[in-house]
Amino acid sequence: MSMAFADYLFLLGAMGAVTYLPRWLPVFLLSRRPLPSWLIDWLDLIPVAVLSALLAPALLADSAPRALNLGKPELLVAGPTLLFALKTRSLGGTVLLGMFLYWLTGLVL
Repeated sequence: MSMAFADYLFLLGAMGAVTYLPRWLPVFLLSRRPLPSWLIDWLDLIPVAVLSALLAPALLADSAPRALNLGKPELLVAGPTLLFALKTRSLGGTVLLGMFLYWLTGLVL
């Protein structure tokens, strides 16, 4: 079954609308209203929670089956890299230090 070019364009536009509308609508509706302070505080925690949810399995668990592993090289490197990031607030330096330490850990372990 082949699709016509117009069908592809319609599909592309529909996918764009479905992707864009859920992001645009809350910003449009809430941008002119004052938000309660508890909601602003709660919204500030979302990036930290998302980043933690993305990093914790990679740092703490083996792939299959999921088991806690505190000796992973990624976890050993994450500690000093986090301290460097907190101390310097330098994204570039943190990335370079993390890459260097990961490379060094690969040589040692």
